[in-house]
Amino acid sequence: MPKFRRSSRAARVLVPGAVAVVLLAGCARGSGGTASAAGTTAPAGASPSAGPSAPGASVPPATGAPAPGTLLVTDFGSDTVTFVDPARGATGSVKVGTAPYGLVVGGDGRAWVATAEGVAVVDTASRERLALIPYRTDTGPVTTGEYRGGGMGIALAPDGRRVYVGVNVPGGNGTLEVVDTAALEVTDVVPVGRRPFDVDVSRDGAEVYATNHDSFDVTAVAAGTLAPRRIEVAPYGTEGGLGSWLKPHYTAVRPSDGKLLLPFEGERLAVVDPRTGRTTIERMTANTHQHGTTVTADGTLLTVGTGPIDPSEDEGPSLTVRTPGGAERVYPLEGPHESLAVSADGRTAYVTGGFTRDGYWDGLSVVDLDTGDTRRLPAGSRPLGIVVL
Repeated sequence: MPKFRRSSRAARVLVPGAVAVVLLAGCARGSGGTASAAGTTAPAGASPSAGPSAPGASVPPATGAPAPGTLLVTDFGSDTVTFVDPARGATGSVKVGTAPYGLVVGGDGRAWVATAEGVAVVDTASRERLALIPYRTDTGPVTTGEYRGGGMGIALAPDGRRVYVGVNVPGGNGTLEVVDTAALEVTDVVPVGRRPFDVDVSRDGAEVYATNHDSFDVTAVAAGTLAPRRIEVAPYGTEGGLGSWLKPHYTAVRPSDGKLLLPFEGERLAVVDPRTGRTTIERMTANTHQHGTTVTADGTLLTVGTGPIDPSEDEGPSLTVRTPGGAERVYPLEGPHESLAVSADGRTAYVTGGFTRDGYWDGLSVVDLDTGDTRRLPAGSRPLGIVVL
C-alpha cells in the first residue's frame, strides 16, 4: 500500500459566508475572462418541440467533412457548439440548445450533445443541427450554470446504436437515458446517483458507467437488461455530504483490463474493478483539485487539475500525464480548466477553459505533451466538453 502525505482534505466541505468565498476563489483561480472568442457565431436554430426539432442554422456554410484534427467544443456559457481549428481558433458555431455540457461523435460524423433541453444531434460535415431529442426525465425549468438540470455526461455504444446520457435532476438523484440513434428518441430511463458528471461505456459495450458527483458513486448499468448497480467511490470518505469537495468527477475506462480510473485531488487514483466493486488506491503527485480525465489507447492517463482548494496548501491548475506504470509528468496551466481531448498522434492535449465553477475563460490550452509547452487558443463561450474530429 503506497504511503500518502497527511492531508487536511478529509475535513474540507463547502461552507457559508466569507470562508466559502476564500475557498471558491482558491479553486477557481485564473483569468476569469468572459469575452467571446473571435470568429465564433451563434446562429438561430429551431425551438425544441415534443419530438426531434427542425435543423438549426450553421455558420459558415460547410463544404464537406471537417479537416482531420478539427476540434468541437460545447459552449456551456451559450447554446452552441463551436468548431475550432487548432492553429487558428474558432471557425463557426451551431445552435444546439441551452448550456451544452458533454458531447460524443460517432463514426458517421454525427455529434451527440447533452444540453439542458435535450440531446442535440449535429451533422459535423454540413454543420447543422439535425434533431433535438427531449428528455423523459422531468428536470424542471431550463436554466444555466453549474447546477442546471438536464444532460451532463454522454457516451456512445461501440456499435453506434445507442447513446447514453446522464441527466441531472436538481435536488435529487439523476437518471441515465438511453437514446436510439436510428429512431432519434429516448427508449429507456435508468435511475442513477446525483449529478452524473460523466458517462462511459465498457469496450465491449456490455456495461455503462455513470459517475455521480454528489453521491460519491458510480452506477454500473448492464446494457442488456439495464439493471443498475451502485459502486461507492470515496477514497476520502463521505464526510460533508453534498458540501464535500472530495467527490468523483470524471472516469476513464482503462483499455487493458476495463477497470475504472478516477483521480482525486492530485493525491489518489481510485482504480475500480466494476465486476467486483473493489477499489484500490494508487498515489498521484499533482496535489490539486482534479476534474476532467481521459485515457489513450496505450493506457496513458491524462487528468486536468483545476486549482487549489486551499491556496496555502495545494498547487495550482495543471495537466497530469501518467504512464501505465504510474510515472507522472505534471504540466502547469494558467487558470482553471475542465475537460480535455488528445490528438490522434498522442502528442498534443487540448484542455477546455470552461470550468464548471467561477474562474472559467473562453478558450483552450494547447499542450505539447513532449515538451510541456503551452499556448492559449480562443474558442467558444465557456468551452466545456471537447472532442477531436
